[in-house]
Amino acid sequence: MSQKRRRPSWPTQRHYPRMARVNELLREVLAEEIELVAAADSRLELLTVTAVACEPDLRHAKVLLASLPDAALAALGEARPRLQKAVAQQAKLKRTPQLSFAEDPAILAGTKVEEILRAIQLEDEARGPAPAGEHEPPVQEPPEQEASVQEPPQ
Repeated sequence: MSQKRRRPSWPTQRHYPRMARVNELLREVLAEEIELVAAADSRLELLTVTAVACEPDLRHAKVLLASLPDAALAALGEARPRLQKAVAQQAKLKRTPQLSFAEDPAILAGTKVEEILRAIQLEDEARGPAPAGEHEPPVQEPPEQEASVQEPPQ
């Protein structure tokens, strides 16, 4: 009598990789816990956790924040044991990663781009309105393609 393996009724394939799911779970847990700690420590107010980058072996995780003043960094260092305890309790992982905190480089790059765009806008406003048609590039007509007619073989 041959035994067939039953297929599970739930889908076995995930839509995104395991580490992406772990990173998102850690981000949610840490954001909630930082909000609770911020009620007691005003240095942690207005912090936004933008992402968490955990190593595949779950030993270290870098928590990226939208802004990170020096006072907030010191407060996060003091609250690190509480944050790691919250991760251990809420995220059922093999290991609890050691947390480190850094400012999100994407936010810094976005801020630089905004500053550059503002400077360009101020320069344009300082020059005044441009004469009509100055900003419009010359219109170029596309080259006409000659249709080659092939005669059918006789």
